[in-house]
Amino acid sequence: MTDAELAAQLARAAGRLLLAVRDSALVEGKALGAAGDATANAFLCHALRAQRPDDGLLSEEEKDNAARLDQRRVWIVDPVDGTREYGEARSDWAVHVGLAIDGVAVTGAVALPDAVGEGAGPAGTGLVLRSDAPRPVPPAPDRLRMVVSRTRPAREAIAVAEAIGAELVPMGSAGAKAMSIILGKADIYLHSGGQYEWDSCAPVAVALAHDLHASRIDGSPLIYNRADTYMPDLLICRREHAALVLETLAALAG
Repeated sequence: MTDAELAAQLARAAGRLLLAVRDSALVEGKALGAAGDATANAFLCHALRAQRPDDGLLSEEEKDNAARLDQRRVWIVDPVDGTREYGEARSDWAVHVGLAIDGVAVTGAVALPDAVGEGAGPAGTGLVLRSDAPRPVPPAPDRLRMVVSRTRPAREAIAVAEAIGAELVPMGSAGAKAMSIILGKADIYLHSGGQYEWDSCAPVAVALAHDLHASRIDGSPLIYNRADTYMPDLLICRREHAALVLETLAALAG
């Protein structure tokens, strides 16, 4: 099984587990989020250690092991990206399974278990976007759309959207935002409020495989498997819009 096939199978299976936990109706609210995180994390970490025992592992829900810093291949996972949206049975939450090699996000899968339409399977199966199976990205409309946090939209994103005349599209998880560009629901994802490596590794791998631009908001590359897993900012967009966004950011900062 290839790395990409493994990532996709794990993301899909974890998504199904999360739906089962939620559908059980045995927990709700914050307890539901905690149960979902723990269940999906246990599955993903056990499976990755069984399938790729020589690789490193970094998970949002797992105690960090510094030994990963000495490994070229490191799996970076987020069992539930968008816990609030998961608990509300919205479609904008995700499961991230990514692989960084020498600090670069090269392989990944992002499951959208509550997704409907856009190629999603029957109810309860959702959609998995993966780095080894790129799909055509729909063309952008005349007025660009910038996807932002539904609760804490970044100041820089709002400023850039105003400067270029883009429409703001509120959305939940980072993975859902990144995948919205591939699905034709948005054109630019600009985030400057701080994230962690697990928030973007898998989405960035999938975005790059779809020939999208992905970088820091100053245009510098995204580097993974660092001792400090905090990542201050992120830009994912169609390649033809990257220069416009980066130049606008530089002009606003100057």
